[in-house]
Amino acid sequence: MLRAFLQAVAIGGAAFLVLLAFSIATKLPHLDTVTHVGPEPQEILEATSTPTEVVEAAEVETAVKAETKPAESQPAAAAQSQETETGTEVYRVANPYSTSAKADADLYALGRAAIVNIYCQSRGSLSSAAGSGVVIDSRGVILTNAHVAQYMLLATDSRMNIECFIRTGSPSKNRYKADILYLPTAWIDEHADDIAAKRPKGTGEHDYALLLITKTVDDTPLPTNFPHLPIDTREAIAFSSDRVLLAGYPAEFSVKNTSGSSILYPASVFTKIGELLTFGERSVDLISLGGAVLAQSGSSGGAVINLWGYLVGIISTTSDGETTAERELRAITLAYIYRDLQAETGVSLDSILAGNLQSQADNFMRTQAPALAAKIISYLP
Repeated sequence: MLRAFLQAVAIGGAAFLVLLAFSIATKLPHLDTVTHVGPEPQEILEATSTPTEVVEAAEVETAVKAETKPAESQPAAAAQSQETETGTEVYRVANPYSTSAKADADLYALGRAAIVNIYCQSRGSLSSAAGSGVVIDSRGVILTNAHVAQYMLLATDSRMNIECFIRTGSPSKNRYKADILYLPTAWIDEHADDIAAKRPKGTGEHDYALLLITKTVDDTPLPTNFPHLPIDTREAIAFSSDRVLLAGYPAEFSVKNTSGSSILYPASVFTKIGELLTFGERSVDLISLGGAVLAQSGSSGGAVINLWGYLVGIISTTSDGETTAERELRAITLAYIYRDLQAETGVSLDSILAGNLQSQADNFMRTQAPALAAKIISYLP
């Protein structure tokens, strides 16, 4: 078993990736421990000042590579294989769609329209926090990281004095309020005590959440059709050396306005996928991405978009480095989220999106959110 040792820090925003559909095969490293990306605590502003965008950082521990058996390939051109230490391979075939890849300009426009900035303003003991998310359904369903959405859990408890907003635009502005549609209990069980940590550690496992936009901040009618990205949950659809677009709201190097609040703008950049990583042995659960401007706080929950305009992953971690060019991003794949959601709930993502979204969100907020929030709060000083 080949071992690679990485140090990574969590980021709190989104990133853009573009995939090239290469017909090759590669080994599938196994990931033992990686860090989740989250808002980094900053000094709280006085109540009279404008909220500051902040995000949490975290470190990635040892990552362990382990080879797997070949993954099912898409029907296309013959795949070119790459030898692994054990002789096993995972395959990615060319031309996975019947249509041509989109132009770069079209991908930029699609990504910018679908990403959101999730901002939770604290007037209590915790610092304010911000991250990114991606709208994946026309009715306003947002996919983000659990370590970002946990602040929305805390906002359900009046003692925390936190209010969360969904922001859009350039610069981002408060547009909507949202409820949690789903957040894995398994992530809270493992990471509730991270809320008080400066640099929380994790693997990225279970680090996802679904939100539902429920109202506008000014009580005007919601859009009848939110701009969104289609998702592709097929195994290894995001493959090594593919070109992808990353999109999100990075905040680490943002400019402050006169009141001390960060001015956040959406960012997007093309990069290539590096290694394919797994929490198990036969699945592509994470992908590594080359250094990019989105390798910074605020990008957690950001989009990884392939050349056909499909969301194939969301940003979760980044390695250490003084500049973004020195850092390596990691993203959890839509294939992993689909599998893990089914395993955790017995319900598929397709079923959730096909159901009554408001009813499901109301049920989660009523039956699960209070206990999950209480567990996190129990670790606060």
